[in-house]
Amino acid sequence: MLWLLGEDGQRHCLRQAFPITFFAAGPPEHLRRLWRRLQSQPVPLQLARAERRDLFLPDPLPVLAVQVERPIDQPGLFEQVSREFPDLTYYDADILLPLRHAAAHGTFPLARLRVALDDQERVQVIQPLDSPWELDPPPAPLRILSIEPDCDPRHAPPQALRIHCERQNYRLPLELVQSAETGYPVPRPGAWARPLLANLSAILRRHDPDLLLTGWGDTWLMPLLLDLAAEHNLALPLNRDADFNVMRKREFSYFSYGQVIYRGQQVLLCGRWHIDLYNAMLFHDYGLDGVLESARVTGAPVQSAARLSPGSGISAMQIVTALRSQVLVPWHKQQAEDLKSALDLIHADQGGMVYQPIPGLYQDVAEIDFISMYPGIMTRFNISPETVGREKPHAEPVPALNLWVDRQETGLVPRTLEPLLEKRIALKKHLLEMPAWDPRRRVYKARAAAHKWLLVTCFGYLGYKNARFGRIEAHESVTAYGRESLLRAKEAAEDLGYEVLHMYVDGLWVRQVGRNTVADLQPLLDEISQRTSLPISLEGIYKWLAFLPSRLDERVPVANRYFGAFQDGSLKLRGIEARRRDTPPFIVDIQMGLLELLSRAPDAEHLADCLPKTLGLLRGCLQALRLGRIPPEALLVTQKLSRELDQYRTPSPAARAAAQLAWNGKHLRPGQLVRFLYMRGWPGVHAWDLPEPPDLRAIDVACYRKLLLRAAGTVLQPLGVSEITLRDWLLANASYGAPPGKIIAARR
Repeated sequence: MLWLLGEDGQRHCLRQAFPITFFAAGPPEHLRRLWRRLQSQPVPLQLARAERRDLFLPDPLPVLAVQVERPIDQPGLFEQVSREFPDLTYYDADILLPLRHAAAHGTFPLARLRVALDDQERVQVIQPLDSPWELDPPPAPLRILSIEPDCDPRHAPPQALRIHCERQNYRLPLELVQSAETGYPVPRPGAWARPLLANLSAILRRHDPDLLLTGWGDTWLMPLLLDLAAEHNLALPLNRDADFNVMRKREFSYFSYGQVIYRGQQVLLCGRWHIDLYNAMLFHDYGLDGVLESARVTGAPVQSAARLSPGSGISAMQIVTALRSQVLVPWHKQQAEDLKSALDLIHADQGGMVYQPIPGLYQDVAEIDFISMYPGIMTRFNISPETVGREKPHAEPVPALNLWVDRQETGLVPRTLEPLLEKRIALKKHLLEMPAWDPRRRVYKARAAAHKWLLVTCFGYLGYKNARFGRIEAHESVTAYGRESLLRAKEAAEDLGYEVLHMYVDGLWVRQVGRNTVADLQPLLDEISQRTSLPISLEGIYKWLAFLPSRLDERVPVANRYFGAFQDGSLKLRGIEARRRDTPPFIVDIQMGLLELLSRAPDAEHLADCLPKTLGLLRGCLQALRLGRIPPEALLVTQKLSRELDQYRTPSPAARAAAQLAWNGKHLRPGQLVRFLYMRGWPGVHAWDLPEPPDLRAIDVACYRKLLLRAAGTVLQPLGVSEITLRDWLLANASYGAPPGKIIAARR
């Protein structure tokens, strides 16, 4: 079934014959037994011998091709086959149907198509009229209907649903109470639900939206509406296709890259899309435009693209490339890392190059970045699982590793990444040329952000143990080329008379007296690009830039902890409080306010002139905090649960807040976020989503004052003003030995 939006504005549901194939490999006698077993199946299918390429094997692989006529029969048949014949190796077995269709017909979400139908209105020919790599695809005239409650249901029972579609606004009242068992809002008994469902059904039928954009739709709203509809035996047309039920996927937590990640339950629709703003992956980063772009380039359905991690998006792109190239997609990856000696491991597993900066304040610093360095290396040097290996003819050595790369045939990973990388570079080029008022800037930035996350993830996915086309030797080769490229960039800068202050994986910070314009830096950019064969860009030139030391020891530099102001006054900050998710909004606002005051200084020499205004800002904020004028929402701390509550030996503040919620029936899973306030007395916190409101008189003002002074000290530390100095000036009215101006002068 294909849902298409016609040029006539109508929504069409068409059908197309689309058999799908999976493959089995193994000893011939086992394949003959499987052949005989499949011949006795009632499922319509065709069997054939074939040869296909497995990327991890040198020669074509003999396989049994099992073509299933109806896609709906394939999952059940394969589950039975894999259970009865566990010793065989299976390929192309669990691929999403939209990815198969994309590989076979060149389709993708939001593609413009020309479709030819037979007399029974079945699709005979489907021809794409555009590609996912176009910079300015025509926007699809989607009808979007948004539904969200009037407050966060985790915090309090909502009183109404707010609905918006085009220029129409609706408000449907709710009657909910806090559940004594779960602590979450549940329907109040009564007849109020029938009018709600009837009105909502009428709105859905009147507008017939293509996309439902909800707030807490996956985790609360949709399950509530579906349960109410079932309880009152009323049809709720959430699906455009009434023959299918609404699909639900349960919540789960998993461990990845050193942290626990929680994925809430999902509610997926048929015939239209549903996206939950608060359960969509990276929606806060690139919005709906980024979600649609991610679906276009990956081929994944929009509902899935909104919820999938970037790693799953890259995997989808690789699967489509493999299917088009008749490369087998393994069901379970079985290749292990090659045996290595301890010395080989030390040489191979070094990661990215980091050159620690000397903490301090600097002026006229240029930041130079490689454009998507690791994806660029994969495409430029042909890094892929099948191209990296031991020495053989026509291969070139990987820098500093006992590995070689075959450059004769383009690998699967470079073929997948090359068009995406070219599109991202073209978008960034257009953004640099666009005036600030151009309305396309917002859309271009969202698309570029979607590309960035996919390209950033593709490198890590290359070494991920469960990635279908991952191989650690290819991952190590990319970092080896990266280290070599960064060293060549450093040598180019030093040969041209620049001082290299800092290097971090794919960027370097340099300065030279008298060179502080884009034209001054262009010869250096050209030289680096020539020596590395990789695209390079000038991120910007700082008026002033501060590299910060470690909190524990001021003598120890930190690679990714700095802030600075570019020549246009914009700020860049890394590793400080304003970038942390657990910093209260009040503290973030104050630290950003201090940085904006400092950004007005024309250079590092005049930063001291901003100090009186920063102290005045801090005095006013401390007074407002002491007098209780800061709203509690601005003091909220948000932290993530890293494990189950019974696994904490010494409960953290987040664990204590989660325990409070558990006592009230609200049980959180590892990876979920907990919001709380710091309070005086035991247990020291008050969970924000408790039924009873916090006692504002018991808020731990001293704790928030400490956090505020710490954040202010981070910003003012390069000026010679420490957290202890600030505490003395602002709380004890002491001069701490010298007025601010003299301290700055002594620091210089």
